[in-house]
Amino acid sequence: MAITASMVKELRELTGAGMMDCKKALNETNGNMEEAIEFLRKNGEAKAVKKAGRIAAEGIVMAEVRDDKSAAIVEVNSETDFVAKNAEFQGFVKAVVNQAIATESKDMDAFMAEAWNEDASKTVKDALTEKIAVIGENLNIRRFEKLESDGCIVAYIHGGGRIGVLVEAATDVVNDDVKTCLKNVAMQVAAMSPKYVSRDEVSQDFLDKEKEILLAQAKNDPKNANKPENIIEKMIVGRLNKEMKEICLLDQVYVQDGDLTVAKYVEKVAKETGANLAVKKFIRFETGEGLEKKNEDFAAEVAAQMNQ
Repeated sequence: MAITASMVKELRELTGAGMMDCKKALNETNGNMEEAIEFLRKNGEAKAVKKAGRIAAEGIVMAEVRDDKSAAIVEVNSETDFVAKNAEFQGFVKAVVNQAIATESKDMDAFMAEAWNEDASKTVKDALTEKIAVIGENLNIRRFEKLESDGCIVAYIHGGGRIGVLVEAATDVVNDDVKTCLKNVAMQVAAMSPKYVSRDEVSQDFLDKEKEILLAQAKNDPKNANKPENIIEKMIVGRLNKEMKEICLLDQVYVQDGDLTVAKYVEKVAKETGANLAVKKFIRFETGEGLEKKNEDFAAEVAAQMNQ
């Protein structure tokens, strides 16, 4: 039987399952709507997607580094912090990071369609759907990144998975002192949340936009009303320089020694260890950043139920 778009739409409205899942179910059941619903339920899709309307903004970040050269970091979300601390959930996240470190996928769609590393008969999406059905909360594999390096990669996880950081460095020496240095840099990234490694990464467009904003702020400040243009220009340069020291990792004041910048700290360790050491890249994930958090108002929830 030919499967039409209207049939897929109808099944999607009945079950809340994804469009491709609905199409697959209809193909498997020769267009029989009731059998297609049953197919989705058996595969956990209908049950899982019913939970998809819930906000999953908790969860954990996890990272894995192998042989100092290969690493991956993932964020997997849950609805509640309680589930994020659950051993079954954390075991699943561990499997996801193992999947990520071996993946060749470049985006989330391809990653979710891959064969699951613990059972090649399933995809990553299938494994997620099954875990949603078992745990009973909406879960989401939100993002992953993978790093390969000729130098050294270290990972740092803060707050039980609230923040995760990978730091990659170019180095001709890999020993405990170098790895400790990079771990300290990763802790700096976790604490201070820089945007760039160095000023070299900052685009001219960004600088021009920041100058424009700072200029508008300066001109709108009554205290600057009688100041000449050249003085205002110097003020803007100063403020922009201050901002660069906040958003560029190597320019930041090193939190463990206020007499040093991060760049000077790395130079100091490089000299002590005889290494050619340079921070190349960092990745920082914070659980739930940018996501709407669930507002738990149990009194309002009970009142709403009583009024229904």
